[in-house]
Amino acid sequence: MTDPSVKAPRKPPTMADIARVTGVSPMTVSRAFKSDSLISPETRDAILKAADDLGYVFDSTASSLRSQKTDFVAVTIPSINNANFADTVGGLSEVLAARSMQILLGYTNYDMQEEERLIEQLLRRKPQAIVVTGGKHTPRARRLLENAHIPVIETWDAPTDPIGHFVGFSNAQAVRGMVDHLVEVGYRKIAFIGGDAGRDTRGSDRRLGFIEAMTAHGLDASRLIAAGTPPISMREGANAMARLLHDLPDTEAVICVSDLSAFGALTECQRRGISVPERIAIGGFGDYEIGGISVPTLTTINARAREIGLSTGQLILDILDASGDVGHIRIDPQLIVRESTR
Repeated sequence: MTDPSVKAPRKPPTMADIARVTGVSPMTVSRAFKSDSLISPETRDAILKAADDLGYVFDSTASSLRSQKTDFVAVTIPSINNANFADTVGGLSEVLAARSMQILLGYTNYDMQEEERLIEQLLRRKPQAIVVTGGKHTPRARRLLENAHIPVIETWDAPTDPIGHFVGFSNAQAVRGMVDHLVEVGYRKIAFIGGDAGRDTRGSDRRLGFIEAMTAHGLDASRLIAAGTPPISMREGANAMARLLHDLPDTEAVICVSDLSAFGALTECQRRGISVPERIAIGGFGDYEIGGISVPTLTTINARAREIGLSTGQLILDILDASGDVGHIRIDPQLIVRESTR
């Protein structure tokens, strides 16, 4: 027997309810939500007010099934707690929001197999475009993207064989620039921490850039210290610096795969009473806030993460508006020399 004191759940309001309140047809209500030019501003305002009063939420899913268009862009990123990727997503979201488009975010945890799985799931939802981080993917993920028939934008990289569009830079070239600077100011025995694991392809590219630049200068490129599975933490950076100081105590400077690992390396030096940069110089990557307030402040590379997001968003809108040409947008990272190096 039903307990009369238990209230039945309320049914959500429908377009028919709004039509009754405003005295128009359900079709007119539907057109109002689509900003149909056939609806007068007065009628639309009345419909939207009634919807607000009733607590109605427009079902965009049914609309997208009919039109075969959605109002979102799919995005995959390696890490949800990385300030750089957060800035990129923030810039992208800001541009898309002006067109009332939203982001559907997938988190790969630096795992290419997980990226493949997410790409398949995201494409099933028929996004207007898909943005992926990096230019290296599993063969199947690449096939999925090539056959998606929507704009595909690879970011944070400048792939030699892009799937379609890209907005980014060469991670190897960015680190070569830091090596060139350190050599120019007098450092010769330079090491690299991190970037050894295949999971972080951008980190691996930074390591490759270090090796290429050191070799080009005729210097020893073998001072390579593994730092664990990405993303490399401050603790792992500190542990790697401890191994470097033990195994290669004559090292004059070290480039770390990220500012977080560089900060860990810096604190390990401070723990041991080793002066930076007088005894050993330290450089990072990413221009994180922590690098600008550490003591000493960290020399780093600003990848212009937010600009990557803004440029990606504008590229998507341009493509959707005009079916424009393939866009290859190169972002130039900036070397920022601070107190941790000469």
